[in-house]
Amino acid sequence: MSSFLTYRVGRNLFALPFGIFGIIHFLTGSELAGMIPDFIPGDIIWVYLTGVALIGSSICIVAQIKVRLVSLLLSLMLLIFALTIHLPELLMETPNALPNLLKDLSLSGGALFLAALYEDVDDDLTLEY
Repeated sequence: MSSFLTYRVGRNLFALPFGIFGIIHFLTGSELAGMIPDFIPGDIIWVYLTGVALIGSSICIVAQIKVRLVSLLLSLMLLIFALTIHLPELLMETPNALPNLLKDLSLSGGALFLAALYEDVDDDLTLEY
């Protein structure tokens, strides 16, 4: 029983902030567009697509829909953010670059861990914990 609560609470605590981050992408899109590296065209489009991906990830993880695939894709997206946005900021000595880099690396690792928990779970079935 305790592992059931631990997995459910842990999964939801991990997923819900991504939904909030996604909403923030829509509310502050023009501000976030400035963070997109210059070599990537269409900055505001990427901010909104990221918002959709974050909200979709949150919903899928909470509802346990394709959790393994969603977690792997979420991890990849966070790793891309860490390497293309936060690492260059760190090298330019931008304030808060290190905490943002570490946050995205940590969340990427958490998403990989969640994907590993769902490795043997069939599509659209819930984890039996």
